[in-house]
Amino acid sequence: MLKFIKHHMESISGIEIYPLISLIIFFTFFVVLFWWVFTAKKDYINKVSNIPFETTNNNSES
Repeated sequence: MLKFIKHHMESISGIEIYPLISLIIFFTFFVVLFWWVFTAKKDYINKVSNIPFETTNNNSES
């Protein structure tokens, strides 16, 4: 089965660019995420991390 898929992929022209594009997207996403984590403000991180502990009820009861 894998031989069939591999042979079929080799017959498509221009397909060799897709793994490179996916690697660039993957790498860019994690570099941006890494940059955001180290540049985020501490008070924002503390505010967001305390959201699950808030006891306010936003549901409207009738």
